[in-house]
Amino acid sequence: MRRILVMLAALLALPAQAALNVLATVPEWAALAQEIGGDKIKVASVTTALQDPHRIEARPSLIARARTADLIIATGAELEIGWLPLVQRESGNARIQSGQPGYFEAAAQVRMLEVPSRLDRADGDVHAGGNPHINTDPRIYLRVGAALAMRLAQLDPANAAAYQAGHAAFATRWRANLARWEQQAAALRGQPVVVQHKSFSYLLDWLGLKEVATLEPKPGV
Repeated sequence: MRRILVMLAALLALPAQAALNVLATVPEWAALAQEIGGDKIKVASVTTALQDPHRIEARPSLIARARTADLIIATGAELEIGWLPLVQRESGNARIQSGQPGYFEAAAQVRMLEVPSRLDRADGDVHAGGNPHINTDPRIYLRVGAALAMRLAQLDPANAAAYQAGHAAFATRWRANLARWEQQAAALRGQPVVVQHKSFSYLLDWLGLKEVATLEPKPGV
């Protein structure tokens, strides 16, 4: 009996498994990761909804956060091209480099819109991989979420079942919301709209809105 008590005491003294440290480039991916990972992960967003994710400074404090990250969740498609590669390089963290399991791009999971037929700076701020503002189509969160759950499970196999369950619960709620939103927005289909920047192409595609003009003469100008 005493031996059993000693063994139990030793097991209780072991440190609990640390939560997976996740760093997202925008709040949407941070929120999605939290829905899937729950208390199995510790997640933070580099930006807020009031910031332009194109234009973030690679400050030492951000590099320090990346140094301890187990997973970087980026939009990709060059949205963060101006700062994220520098953060990855300067962090010295081999886990989060491009091509490694600790680097995840949401844009790689979805159908990209407005992929340019040519690349010329005279055309403005165009992205080779297509329009990176995928966040405005709520349908993409199901596809990105499924891929993200698999990546979390790959990085943390011990909690794979929890990540799959987290994604399943999220997907059920999200599909119900999608059906409600699409019903509410049905009357908007075909309506002409003017946009300021090419930030809402995926929203327009989802709702069937018709973009008739853009205030910017060229993207980013």
